[in-house]
Amino acid sequence: MNVKQFVKLHRDEWKELEQLVTALGKRRNKITGANITLFHRLYQKAAQNLSYSQTYFPADEVTHYLNGLVSKSHNLLYKDQVSSFKQLRYFFSTKFIGLLLEQWKFVLIALILFTIGALGSFLSVMNDPLHLYSILPADMAQSVNPEQLGSHDGAVDSSLMSASIMTNNIKVAILAFAGGITIGLLTVYLMVYNGILIGALAALFWHHGKSYDFWAYIVPHGMIELTAIFIAGGAGLLMGYKLFVPGQFSRGYQLKQQAKRSVQLLLGTIPLFVIAGVIEGFITPAAISLELKYIVAIVTVIGLILYVIIGRLRLLKTTKGFDS
Repeated sequence: MNVKQFVKLHRDEWKELEQLVTALGKRRNKITGANITLFHRLYQKAAQNLSYSQTYFPADEVTHYLNGLVSKSHNLLYKDQVSSFKQLRYFFSTKFIGLLLEQWKFVLIALILFTIGALGSFLSVMNDPLHLYSILPADMAQSVNPEQLGSHDGAVDSSLMSASIMTNNIKVAILAFAGGITIGLLTVYLMVYNGILIGALAALFWHHGKSYDFWAYIVPHGMIELTAIFIAGGAGLLMGYKLFVPGQFSRGYQLKQQAKRSVQLLLGTIPLFVIAGVIEGFITPAAISLELKYIVAIVTVIGLILYVIIGRLRLLKTTKGFDS
């Protein structure tokens, strides 16, 4: 192959890469997944072409051109690697919401599994309070006293409690995600089991006429905490489903692809767990009125809804902005 044939064969791809480098350099905050994939493919091919050109046409002008094109592409790819704040902001404000909206069905399934467990245990304990001792772990069943709810408000080490709660919840989320490797069976168990615990406790407090008090201590942090757990559970269920029904691809390939996406979903829940832990450590046990605790719960729900809506709008704006 002579230099003219070489240029004619690859010229269109080089031109496309050059245009893409210019466009992405101007509007990096409007990059889409499809454009990143295209850029990466064209960049790799240009790098291969440069290697070939340096070998067979070292003194030709095309080699200098390709060297400049590959250098610009490389700089575009890596120049913002140090700007971790930008990357984090984009991930949590836009990309995470996109992943969540794509996989919402699995998050909904996690919620349904939790609800099934909660309803079952609630009905069981409501019909016979003694069932509590066969449902809850022995230490939990013996330590719960509805009459003492709120008696220790303001008397706990909030910082230590908050850190402990965050750590425990993140462990549950990681386990729910990792359960996908068991074709989702462990994830299903965790979702149902956590529902069983909440349902049994709710029924116990209902028997003592303390439902209003009980939920005042649960919903302020619980709305965010459970949302994060459902997202982590949905990530595990997604991975489990792809392993169980791999389609036209191998299970090994599906595991690699879905694990990457599921890990991103899991990482996106970490700020939610942090917020939930702070609320549970500082606000839930605080000596404030039950009504104020419910107000906090309402604010967290509104915050979650606005977070998803704003993320969705940013996602649409990003896609339309680049396509235009």
